Amino acid sequence: MTSTSRTEIPSLAGAREWTALAVVTLAVVLLAIDGTVLALAVPSLTAALDPTATQILWIGDIYSFALAGLLVTMGNVADRFGRKRLLLIGAAGFGIASVIAAFAPTPELLIAARVLLGVSGATLMPSTLSIIRNLFSDSRQRTRAIAVWSAGATGGAAVGPLVGGALLEHFWWGSVFLINVPVVVVLLIAGGLVIPESKNPARPRIDLFSAALSMLAIVPVVYAIKTVASDGVTVAAVVALVVGVASGVFFVRRQRRLAEPLIDIRLFSNPAFSGAVVANTMAIFAFIGMLFFFSQYLQLVRGLSPLQAGLTELPATIASLLVIAIVGMLVSRLGRGPTIAAGLAVAALGMGLLAVGEAMPGLVWLIAALVVIGFGSGVAMTVSTDAVMSAVPPQRAGAASAISETGYELGVALGIAVLGSIQTATYRAGLNLPSDFDADASARVSESLASADRFLAGGGAAAEAVLAQAQEAFTSGMQIAAIIAAVLTAIAAVVAWRVIPAGRDRVAVDH
Repeated sequence: MTSTSRTEIPSLAGAREWTALAVVTLAVVLLAIDGTVLALAVPSLTAALDPTATQILWIGDIYSFALAGLLVTMGNVADRFGRKRLLLIGAAGFGIASVIAAFAPTPELLIAARVLLGVSGATLMPSTLSIIRNLFSDSRQRTRAIAVWSAGATGGAAVGPLVGGALLEHFWWGSVFLINVPVVVVLLIAGGLVIPESKNPARPRIDLFSAALSMLAIVPVVYAIKTVASDGVTVAAVVALVVGVASGVFFVRRQRRLAEPLIDIRLFSNPAFSGAVVANTMAIFAFIGMLFFFSQYLQLVRGLSPLQAGLTELPATIASLLVIAIVGMLVSRLGRGPTIAAGLAVAALGMGLLAVGEAMPGLVWLIAALVVIGFGSGVAMTVSTDAVMSAVPPQRAGAASAISETGYELGVALGIAVLGSIQTATYRAGLNLPSDFDADASARVSESLASADRFLAGGGAAAEAVLAQAQEAFTSGMQIAAIIAAVLTAIAAVVAWRVIPAGRDRVAVDH
């Protein structure tokens, strides 16, 4: 029996596997679009629902908070009960939540609908990468497949404003959610037909206490960061931080003791794994955190229509798609760690270019900066995701996928919360309102640029002067946020260079 004396050759994926990849990528595109499509709708949403600045931030980032808090648990549920099953259940819930969000009459109900979208997304998302891990046993094909998945995630995030812009040209703000429904229908039908079911044959037990601890470790910490960035140190922020950190400590200790942990903590002792998770989080932190408020900048400062703003951001999508063609060559020549570091460094450069371009006339500089950011973030995300998924056996793909995607969603939530709060604080600090402004007018202008634009439009020369000052303050806030994002991403690039091994011989590439 010679089969036991030689290495088994993985089978190559065929047409059905690649078709299933297309369906899985459609799911992640849907989730990514929903994470950014709302950005363009903020001005019209503000006019319709009159949310406060804090409510605007919660509408933007509560989706990712809910996703990040539940991904670890749902990744393990998918391993136990079936990844295809969880994907289809999550897709159905996502469609229902989208309808509720589209017709929400108040900011509070919209925030609640976004929570439900996050819960459904957490049910759906871990299955995407884990299905890919099980569809493609050949490492070269799997690298290429993950590059497609990554392009779906980054490209979907970038194309969200374009989709939103096209819809908002003709429909009300709720249309940016309602467009999800036909996509969900296609996903349910095609997914049921072409995606094979897979699960961990050992059917590991789900530790509910660990699941609760994972949520308590993530959501309060993010809330604390958001609160400190926007309101300073408060009692609520300190309490939330203590609860989050304590829960995280208890979670880690419990995982070390359990025979079947939600997360195998030993994975983080591997520099390639832990460094890749950090790199992935930082790449998306910079990309999505800036994109959310950049859409408002294009409309409220540059005066573009929603569709024009979306088209301006389209080159970032194209740049992220180019990654598919060259990521194999980059890893082959540079190695895994240096490639991730190079991607982060390029993204940091793009952030610096964006800060400069926001004060310059015309759009050429801004578009060039978006191309650089999209390309660099796409490279870093693709290779870091491949590193995470290659570190675990197929039967634990759901749990590993959840770790990778938790980093992704945490990056989204922190990007919007931290960079957005910095931008908002800088905007308010830069205002110097006339002394004859009454309290109500000052409050409306200080609330947000969207609120100021709605309140001051058509109010005469004096109002136009105040609006111009508000636009200048908003631009300054965007520049400071971009510079901070650039510095943090550059630091992450150095860490990736020093920590993540090159591993050329262990990384699958396609020449």
